[in-house]
Amino acid sequence: MAAKTERKIKIVADNRRARFNYEIGEVFEAGIMLTGTEVKSLRTGKATIAESYADARGGELWLINSTIPEYQQATIQNNHEPKRRRKLLLHKRQVSKLAGAVEREGMTLVPLRLYFNERGRAKIEIALGRGKKLHDKRETDKKRSWDRERGRLLRDKG
Repeated sequence: MAAKTERKIKIVADNRRARFNYEIGEVFEAGIMLTGTEVKSLRTGKATIAESYADARGGELWLINSTIPEYQQATIQNNHEPKRRRKLLLHKRQVSKLAGAVEREGMTLVPLRLYFNERGRAKIEIALGRGKKLHDKRETDKKRSWDRERGRLLRDKG
């Protein structure tokens, strides 16, 4: 059998707090509609999706509250607004499934990471997430701490 080749992606922004604050369910890969200066700014590796979320409006999904800073080499007239809403590109069936889950089950659409795929297209991973309670967060923290300590003990012993 041939060995699988590793996908070459360039991660621009990672939402590390998402897995701590939410129980992550199903994950989707969506395209994101950007302007030219936004793409150039992303290629420099500057973006923030930590406080952002996705929302279904009018049969479409929108990424809200994400920050892509202005591109420094662009003129003022041609630059973009850093915190504007950005349309997410998914199939209609996926959009209706995600919108239904948000409305019926009280879930949240959480962006996990923003990246360029191997073809150079900007993509975003969004997931259905359910907010964790405080005691769940503490339990996650304890488990992570114990796993880290166990790894240290095993490494030092062997």
